[in-house]
Amino acid sequence: MFTGIVQDLGVVTAVDAQDDGVRLRVRTPLAVDLASGDSIAVNGCCLTAVGDPSSTDPGEATFVADVMHESLRRTSLQRAVTPGARVNLELAMAADGRFGGHVVQGHVDAVARLVDVTPDGFARRLRFAPEDPALLRYVVEKGSITLDGVSLTVTTLDDASLEVSLIPETLERTTLGRIAPGDPVNLEVDVLAKHVEKLLAVKDRA
Repeated sequence: MFTGIVQDLGVVTAVDAQDDGVRLRVRTPLAVDLASGDSIAVNGCCLTAVGDPSSTDPGEATFVADVMHESLRRTSLQRAVTPGARVNLELAMAADGRFGGHVVQGHVDAVARLVDVTPDGFARRLRFAPEDPALLRYVVEKGSITLDGVSLTVTTLDDASLEVSLIPETLERTTLGRIAPGDPVNLEVDVLAKHVEKLLAVKDRA
């Protein structure tokens, strides 16, 4: 499980695309804390480290992760992640860790695209439109949303889009400060809303 608090902006050093999936190599100091089989969120997509880190030097360490077809279909990784690209990274939360964001599984629901950017004092308002607008039934104003692995608060929404407001710290420390209208991001809605919907549906059928 993750909390949507990005720990590092990693750099994609290699993308090996094969018929059966994609293998990514990412350089980040976080790699020294990864062992084979550990989970790491890459732009909000939970991936599994394959093998141990390439180096014990934090400045040179890389990790490798396989991206299967299901992840490629559901996420922006195939479209937006190329050699040299920056990616938001978060290690899985330790049991005794600080819970800084909200419950994030790293199970991306769909891709959303940035519609527009509006300056707002020192902040910046970003509006996103999900490729599947039906997901917005799980989104509420002032509720939590995950965009490219970043835990954010929804400021406003309508039937087709949602808006978030980013402080300078978030703009500087994540990829969201570098995207432009039309760019895709990975969207994960609050899993608690999904569970409530399913429980209420079961109750109605009882």
